[in-house]
Amino acid sequence: MSRTSWIAAALVAAALSLPDSSLAIRRDGAWRIWWSARNAPARWQPSDTTSLGRLTWQRASGGVEWTELVFAGSGEAWRTRVIVARLDSRVVKLQLDTAFARDGTPAWSVERARARSTFAVNAGQFLHTMPWGRVVLGGSQWLAAGTGPLSSIVLIDSTGTPHISHATEAPQAAATWAFQSYPTLLRSGEVPAELRGGANTIDLEHRDARAAIGIDATGRVIVALTRFDALGSTLGFIPFGLTTPEMAAVMGALGARDAVMLDGGISGQMMIRAADGTRHTWRGTRAVPLALIAEPRQPIAVSR
Repeated sequence: MSRTSWIAAALVAAALSLPDSSLAIRRDGAWRIWWSARNAPARWQPSDTTSLGRLTWQRASGGVEWTELVFAGSGEAWRTRVIVARLDSRVVKLQLDTAFARDGTPAWSVERARARSTFAVNAGQFLHTMPWGRVVLGGSQWLAAGTGPLSSIVLIDSTGTPHISHATEAPQAAATWAFQSYPTLLRSGEVPAELRGGANTIDLEHRDARAAIGIDATGRVIVALTRFDALGSTLGFIPFGLTTPEMAAVMGALGARDAVMLDGGISGQMMIRAADGTRHTWRGTRAVPLALIAEPRQPIAVSR
């Protein structure tokens, strides 16, 4: 390689550098690093799910399963728990829910999840009291689309099939339900250049509690929510957690092909209903204006 080529390659590498960090998972009694900023992949393949090792999924209500992971990360993320839900849209139907108080402030929380809901999570991002960007409720547009280079639209069509379309793409289908969010974490398995250090439009060092949604190669919906886990659930509400590049890695390693962040921090909250009707809840400390919920397509018989 000529000196000129070497310098050019070095400049490209520097331009795509990430703040130093790593994520480890406990395997065979030891913490093993499965991702680091120094060799972060630019693209995730479905086979890369082996990087997390064998995951144990718990069956919840029909079409929903979930698992928990604990990572040893850098800085404030030195112990981070990730709750992951995986939804089969052939078994559950997805839709949006909203709630507002009389004074117009957001009022949805996991405590308001419907009795038939098998899963619920806060959806999109929001500014002040309203969701940010496009929202479609029952086939009618409620809010117009926002603009941004790393925005994505989560869309459920008339058959209940979920899609994720990104800022540079046309929607894949007509929306019965839809919401817009940011930043994009994965596009067909690829990590956006902005999340690899290719631009200064995204804060790549900020750590926070995170929530994200993705779709894998089989069409299953993957939702991940993080909690600070240094002292178990005692300090779970503290908004410490992963960086945006680390969250992209988590979604890629879980098998998502397309993924986008949801509002995290003190807004992040999720509910999973077990097969016996028991609710597993991870609460937020702030009500939100919009939620994604899942209900069974067919009645589920609960054993007595």
